[in-house]
Amino acid sequence: MNNKEVRGLWLGLLGVTIFALTLPMTRLAVGTPESPQMSGVFIALGRAVVAAALSAVFLLATRAPWPKREEWMPLVLTSAGVVFGFPLLTSIAMRHVQAVHASVIVGVLPLATAAVGALLHRQRPSPAFWVCAVAGSALVVAFAMLKAGGTGGLHLADLLLLGAMVCAAVGYGYGARLSQRMRAEHVICWALVMALPLTLPLSVLSRPQAALPASAWWGFAYVAVFSMWIGFFAWYRGLALGGTVRVSQVQLVQPFLSMLFAVPLLGERLDAMTLAFALAVIATVFIGKKMPVNLSTSPALKP
Repeated sequence: MNNKEVRGLWLGLLGVTIFALTLPMTRLAVGTPESPQMSGVFIALGRAVVAAALSAVFLLATRAPWPKREEWMPLVLTSAGVVFGFPLLTSIAMRHVQAVHASVIVGVLPLATAAVGALLHRQRPSPAFWVCAVAGSALVVAFAMLKAGGTGGLHLADLLLLGAMVCAAVGYGYGARLSQRMRAEHVICWALVMALPLTLPLSVLSRPQAALPASAWWGFAYVAVFSMWIGFFAWYRGLALGGTVRVSQVQLVQPFLSMLFAVPLLGERLDAMTLAFALAVIATVFIGKKMPVNLSTSPALKP
């Protein structure tokens, strides 16, 4: 790997570390079925409103140029994935599953992101790369099934989380593509600002009507400022520098970072089986990032 790709991997790891706190903080804000706090709709859309306000200030301060005509559709798709789809589905699901359980579902995200990236950026991963990606994803899905209590299937919340992974992969793929021709920081900012006509009124309608504990508001503040905004600065820059297919594999460590954060924040338990799966999945990351990723001669997918 060259220096550019190494920088991309480190920035990607920084973004993933920030994102790893998203599920525990969302669980903190949304509460449990026995002790509900904020609604999932308010958390998803309210955090987008806060991040959009910060984005507007940032765009003005950096004198960001208005997006070009051909950039509007990729921005719409980016917004649909990471401003609406992923936050909404995860926020609704998190009231019904623990953060440790939900974190492992995130393990399928690297494979989904790599697939979208390969289509969008004319990248052609080697078969060995895909073997590592599938192996890592299979490990975390198997872990999720074991943690489901031996029911032999996934719960409705798991299906919502899997849908969120698809949304995130699309948002990451198109956002990374835009980051190659505009500042990575501007991509998420424009995606948030253009969604404001929808997110603002819907968040006002779904706002909490009763007093909530400070912990719920701290969780909301984190997902609004870091998960929805600052994390994307590092993440999209990392995808643009290192390539979507390769850098996306760093996400395989995200479930286990989320688990580590969930233990002190939520009092959830981290057992030996979790650690064993963590070591196995992290091994696929280091092996997979050494596999070649080449340019394809076929045309890239257009929005």
